[in-house]
Amino acid sequence: MFSALRRVAAATRPVDPRTRAALAERWAALPDAVRTPGQTLGRHAVGCEGTHGVFPKCNLTCSPCYHSADANKVRVDGNHTLREVAAQMKYLAARRGPRAHAQLIGGEVSLLSPEDHAAALLIMREHGREPMSFTHGDFDYDYLRAVVLDDRGNPRFGRVSYAAHFDKLMRGRRGVPRPRSEAELHPYRRRFAEMFVRLRREHGVKSYLAHNMTVTPDNLAEVGEVTAEVVGMGGYSMLSFQPAAFIGDDRRWRGEYRDVDIDTVWEQIETGLGQTISHDAVQFGDPRCNRTALGFMVDDRWLPFVDVGIEAERAARDHFFTHLGGVNFGGTPPMLLVCKLIRVLVGYPRGVAVAVGWARSVARRIGGVRALTGPLRLGRLRPMTFVVHQFMDAENVAPAWELTKAGMLSDDPILLETQERLAACTYSMAHPETGELVPACVQHSVLDPQENVELRRLLPLTATSSTGGCCS
Repeated sequence: MFSALRRVAAATRPVDPRTRAALAERWAALPDAVRTPGQTLGRHAVGCEGTHGVFPKCNLTCSPCYHSADANKVRVDGNHTLREVAAQMKYLAARRGPRAHAQLIGGEVSLLSPEDHAAALLIMREHGREPMSFTHGDFDYDYLRAVVLDDRGNPRFGRVSYAAHFDKLMRGRRGVPRPRSEAELHPYRRRFAEMFVRLRREHGVKSYLAHNMTVTPDNLAEVGEVTAEVVGMGGYSMLSFQPAAFIGDDRRWRGEYRDVDIDTVWEQIETGLGQTISHDAVQFGDPRCNRTALGFMVDDRWLPFVDVGIEAERAARDHFFTHLGGVNFGGTPPMLLVCKLIRVLVGYPRGVAVAVGWARSVARRIGGVRALTGPLRLGRLRPMTFVVHQFMDAENVAPAWELTKAGMLSDDPILLETQERLAACTYSMAHPETGELVPACVQHSVLDPQENVELRRLLPLTATSSTGGCCS
């Protein structure tokens, strides 16, 4: 009996001790300047994760391309993919706790066979990761269905997540191999989202879709139009924009990228929606790298989950981090989550009043409870997140990383900034063979080139392999 009670107590514990330890380690490693009231890292999340070296090959040509020059000379090999994904996820779970979000990323994920793709996602789930497949979206519904359904036609997953990258800097997409404008890609963006609507209608599988777009001076002026169009499609829950950086294959660099920064892109997002988009409530890492606005759409209007200008909502955010930081909301069965929340409230009964105060405030901003009735009934109330992520140039990342590994801080302001941003990076990749967790910019700028040289020897292209791709 006592052992059963202990098991129940452990299962309903609000925050796993391993998560608690990982959060404390993450907070301790953050630079002082980013330990702000809205900082998520180390208080609620350890950050995102991604795979590397598991399928470097791509079948589009992009400028810029963040892959190294040898990436497309490596064949896609399912056994290699599954073995490496398992090793990396096992290490991430050991270092960063039992739950996190992780991207299945490298080259183009749809070059994996459906069975290997599905197996990789299952491996990630087995290690407590919530996986997101990163793709250019140029595949058909039959492929998606083959990933999601087993050989008996039963769903392998209750929900899938995909991040689809669309921009006119990509070459080789079927139907529009050389787009001249972002508008030419709107039918393809819509088609991608519609596949997942069909998936849910036919098989009951839910989805979370993120739309990604690289931004250079060539398409900066089109960001607003893309924002308005994609939000209006209804299938996407996140729009993420990445100002280009000088990373990867330098043969694919075109022109000057440094004229495009977070502020400039954010202004375009606001122009597209015709309103201000607040990003002050929640911070992910260093604001020079990431700007994030968590909120929801009510008809055509975007509203933040937290307006820090309102005391009740700002207090709710602070209480959330203090008392609910680290609680796994997305990956916990509903009844178990209820038990966890009850345990929190037993020691923190004031939380009910705080939550009610937040809900009332949000309702007032919307226009009252009645203003929600129509959008809720018609499905026009939905979550929507906006993100801008600023990568760093490889010429700065490489020397900054060497200094960091040596325990030194640079006296050069650019390298010092780079070191600070790397220390607060939200996106990590695992190297179980060396015992390292590295920021994504380090992976792409420093480690990918040599890694892909070695993979080219390990997994050379064969005469029957496809030779197209992003860097060939």
